[in-house]
Amino acid sequence: MPAVAEYLYTLFVRAIALVISLPFHECAHAWAAYKLGDPTAKNQGRLTLNPLKHLDPFGAIMLMLVGIGYAKPVPIYPYHFKNPKVGMALSSLAGPVSNLLLAYISMILYKLSFIGYLLWGSLPLAGELMLNLTNIFSILVGINVGLAVFNLLPIPPLDGSRIMTLFLSERSYFSIMRYERYIMLGLFVLLFSGVLDRPLSVLQNLVFSLFDFLTGYVDWLYRLM
Repeated sequence: MPAVAEYLYTLFVRAIALVISLPFHECAHAWAAYKLGDPTAKNQGRLTLNPLKHLDPFGAIMLMLVGIGYAKPVPIYPYHFKNPKVGMALSSLAGPVSNLLLAYISMILYKLSFIGYLLWGSLPLAGELMLNLTNIFSILVGINVGLAVFNLLPIPPLDGSRIMTLFLSERSYFSIMRYERYIMLGLFVLLFSGVLDRPLSVLQNLVFSLFDFLTGYVDWLYRLM
């Protein structure tokens, strides 16, 4: 595939992720918060998979350009929770977990479509369809794993920083959050400069290996055929 065509193809798949993965991530935050006792996000119409309710213009552009982006943060009021620290941590964790779930499903579909390509690759239409599906699901695995790993970094304003509330005193946490805007700017500089590429790649590869192992039953079924 020519370089330009391959890039356009990647943009197409990232657009699919844009309207599925980011809304799923934010809806998971809203759902978890609602189940734990905070109706704030639900009352603001964020307990939905409608992309228009969640997408942030700059975050969407980031996802399209570099494969990692963000949506509008779901409003969470921790004092609605019985245990504010635990409630905040669990509702924050729900977003990355939702992306890991999507990545796991995409990994299964990737393997199934690859098996389809191996079985029917000699048939023009079926082979081309299976090859395209294999490429699409492969990219979706990468995007969702990337979103999960990136958001779990313990850096404000990412979800990992809110999970830190379990381990920090309230005073320490809010002292850090006072500088959230500046930390966020520094995070973008590190991301676009490539400084985070290596550590993120190592973490993502660990997750890929885990999911490859956890979907090993698909490979086993193929070997039985």
